[in-house]
Amino acid sequence: MCPMLASVLPDQWFVNLNWALLLFIGGVALYVVMKGADLLVEAAAQLAMRLGMPKIVVGATIVSLGTTSPETAVSVIAAWTGKSGLALGNGVGSVIADTALIFGLGCMMAALPANKYVLKRQGWVQFGVAALLAAWCYAKWLAVGDAAELTWYIGVLLLGILAWYLWISVRWAKSHHAVAPEEPDLDAERVDEAVHQPRATPVLLLIGLVGLAMVVVGGDAAVQSASVLATRIGIPEVVLAATLVAIGTSLPELVIGLTAVRKGHPELLVGNVIGADILNILWVIGLSAIGGAIAGQGLPVVEDGNRVFLYLHLPTMLVTLVIFRLFIAGAIRKGSFSRWMGAPMLAIYAVYVALNLWLGLA
Repeated sequence: MCPMLASVLPDQWFVNLNWALLLFIGGVALYVVMKGADLLVEAAAQLAMRLGMPKIVVGATIVSLGTTSPETAVSVIAAWTGKSGLALGNGVGSVIADTALIFGLGCMMAALPANKYVLKRQGWVQFGVAALLAAWCYAKWLAVGDAAELTWYIGVLLLGILAWYLWISVRWAKSHHAVAPEEPDLDAERVDEAVHQPRATPVLLLIGLVGLAMVVVGGDAAVQSASVLATRIGIPEVVLAATLVAIGTSLPELVIGLTAVRKGHPELLVGNVIGADILNILWVIGLSAIGGAIAGQGLPVVEDGNRVFLYLHLPTMLVTLVIFRLFIAGAIRKGSFSRWMGAPMLAIYAVYVALNLWLGLA
């Protein structure tokens, strides 16, 4: 492990705290991460627009990456500190939370319109990258057993696919807007908000640095709190990360999605869920694999002999996305998702959380 990258906060600060205080610190840390991500996105968006980048490019890249900053901070710092359970559990758990919980809630609130352009393009990328991750994990595990891990070159592969995805998304978005310019664009709205009050370049740089510091320190505090709490209660880190931490880091997607439904733009929730899922696989887990390699280790898929990631988390992610694909097929024919589709998704998430707690406490 690389000591310089191990942690920005001393481990001793968390060891002697009681569980209630750890929960409070973890919650505050996640809030700091999200506020830091907002500042980082605002500064980056204004700087990008000042450099002449089109709004649609800013929305498809900087804003989308900004909403997954909490997951990225928590998972990468966990990988640096040798806590692969937190890194992988948070990444895959966030995919499950986005698809089963957030889409399920949004579907119950309104009949979500089906944008065939997004569902036929980004939707298949969402399913493909998740299947790729699962296939690699199971193949490595079958080949080398519990020594299986995600190495740096897998991280590079995932980030390479991410670069292709961002490039092709911009092309898709341009062609889609040429066909249907009247449809609202959540990313464009967020960019408009970010650049509504222009600031001087030095101020933007300072805001960006403050946001980055908040993301790093808040993410480290969240990881430390979750790790000590898991040890104290006796729950594996991968279980805690896939439930409590994953829900916390998915709050930006939850807030954006449900706000979009409330404001009369329900179609934006589906696109936000699909985009977040893709980035959780390619960006969060890809960067975590590289972070683990920088720290002198891989990213093990089995931590301390606990195979819950292989037995529960990956299968639940795949089942959720297969059902989501079936719902997509029906929604494209009908023109919208039916409200009843939210019920099985929420049921899947409830069972998933219950199984996590049962396996963690068993």
